Amino acid sequence: MASRADQMASNLNLSKFGQATELKNRIWFTIGALIVFRLLSFVPLPGVDPIAQAALYANNASGGVLDIFNTFSGGSLERMSLIALGVMPYITASIVVQLAASLSPTLAAIKKEGESGRKKLNQYTRYGTVFLTALQGYFLAAGLESLAAANGIGAVVEPGLMFRIVATISLIGGTMFLMWLGEQITSRGIGNGISLIIMAGIVAQLPRLVVNLLEGARTGSISGFLIIGFIGMFVGLTLIICFMERGQRRVLIQYPKRATQRGMMQADRSHLPLKINTAGVIPPIFASSLLLLPLTITQLLGNKVAGESAFGDFIITLNQYLQHGQPIYLLLYGLGIVFFCFFYTAVVFNPEETSENLKKAGGFIPGIRPGKNTESYLDYVLTRITVLGAAYLTLVCLLPDYVLGATGLRSVFAVGGTSLLILVNVTIDTISQIQSHLLAHQYGDLLKKAKLKGGRAR
Repeated sequence: MASRADQMASNLNLSKFGQATELKNRIWFTIGALIVFRLLSFVPLPGVDPIAQAALYANNASGGVLDIFNTFSGGSLERMSLIALGVMPYITASIVVQLAASLSPTLAAIKKEGESGRKKLNQYTRYGTVFLTALQGYFLAAGLESLAAANGIGAVVEPGLMFRIVATISLIGGTMFLMWLGEQITSRGIGNGISLIIMAGIVAQLPRLVVNLLEGARTGSISGFLIIGFIGMFVGLTLIICFMERGQRRVLIQYPKRATQRGMMQADRSHLPLKINTAGVIPPIFASSLLLLPLTITQLLGNKVAGESAFGDFIITLNQYLQHGQPIYLLLYGLGIVFFCFFYTAVVFNPEETSENLKKAGGFIPGIRPGKNTESYLDYVLTRITVLGAAYLTLVCLLPDYVLGATGLRSVFAVGGTSLLILVNVTIDTISQIQSHLLAHQYGDLLKKAKLKGGRAR
């Protein structure tokens, strides 16, 4: 059943869009910021030969795990640009700070300080972003040097310590600029800035991936029926995501009877909406980050170690078993999604705090006593819907990976379930914010008319 907000949004008059000047300015600002992001993805790191880098990436990373990071960064990793790391260090740092705030009493106290506490946690997130970017940037520069030397391709013009330092500083600057750009989109544009940047990177890769599919169908290397089934699977998953992301468990909240202006006693009722997927896209992103980190290391090592030694045989075997579509990879990925789904849901929703807030406001759940009983009931309901949400996330993220691995399309089409989940979620969130702005604009017009009529009546 559609909520009252959904019904109001469905009655919006889109003809008012041209009159919503603030909304248009926000949309144009968002588009301009995303264009800047795309232009930066073509600016190479100092000391990197773009042509040689393209050949090096095609020989070593095409169809591998680095394609996943390359998709999220909009092809920046393939070109080794200033924003090759994208916003992934910022996302990792923000997740770590949020988890730490739920586990550390000191950070939990800072979080409760309101606006000042939020600013402090944001500052800690920025420090963590700089640290992670510096760490990843140095190893990325060192790995690029060794990979170029092993393949005999001069992707790095002058290898050495100076190149690593300059590349690390440049990558830090690129990631911090993207972080700032995302914050500007959030405050002055429309939608969540960081999510839109990730979405823009994925969308930028889609035309090339679609062309690869069509080229495979033209040459006969890919069956036409396989492509039709592949498109049908993604359409079906998109419909499932749209349905599940809007699904809620609405818990009835009853308030005591209160006297109205006419002297009548009236009991207020409200609903506490609990989303089926409370954790959003965080579980697959975090699970894939933790799983792809050792997988990337083993892939890089597997290109350099010899098979004669026991260590070399172990690395090569591990790299084979952890490839996309393999049973061990799918099992670990699924377990990681389920774990972080429950863990992050417990972080963002606290039944004890919600129960206390309801008790202070005089609200209660019919048939459930306030206090501990309400807390236990909310925890019970949340656990049940989280099981459904975790199963849904696991299906959406694992099914495309399994199909891509089984059909051999991984090297042609690198967009998996996580990318599709991000695309649909960000689109829904952005459209919802646009509807909210249009709704506020219509309410503003109604209030102005009401004031004018009231002034004339006087």
